[in-house]
Amino acid sequence: MTFPNRDRRPSDRPTEHLRPAEPVYREEPVYREEAVYPREEEVVERGDGRVRAVRVVCAVIDLLCWLFAIVLAIHIFLVIGGANPANGFAQLIDSWSAGVSLGLRDLFTPASAGLRTLLNDGLAALLWLLIGAVLTGIISRVALPVHERRVWYRRTVR
Repeated sequence: MTFPNRDRRPSDRPTEHLRPAEPVYREEPVYREEAVYPREEEVVERGDGRVRAVRVVCAVIDLLCWLFAIVLAIHIFLVIGGANPANGFAQLIDSWSAGVSLGLRDLFTPASAGLRTLLNDGLAALLWLLIGAVLTGIISRVALPVHERRVWYRRTVR
């Protein structure tokens, strides 16, 4: 069973806005609906590149902060797991995690190397995630227009 197409918009322009048609009262039967097209056209421009640029910058910041947190988590795993410190991969992760540890390598000094790494690098990883969230939140609030911002809670009054 098929239904008649009651959409008066042409198929090549499905998003075009049409005004409601005036009711036509005729004595003879209507065999075909005639489409009424508006005389003036509305030009809708895409927003400026600022929204896209802000979102790209926020995505890069998120990516870097998550990457630093993952490197620190891998370093914690390697130290607790007792990985060979002479291994090339372990050395790479150790040197990279030393660079992104935010100076927290010797904040806590328990006797166990695994616990020391867990506390110091774990805190640094959490701080990287917090820094990323705060930076992207501030950049979004400052640089994006109001209607493009993330909405966490919206109340509608009816």
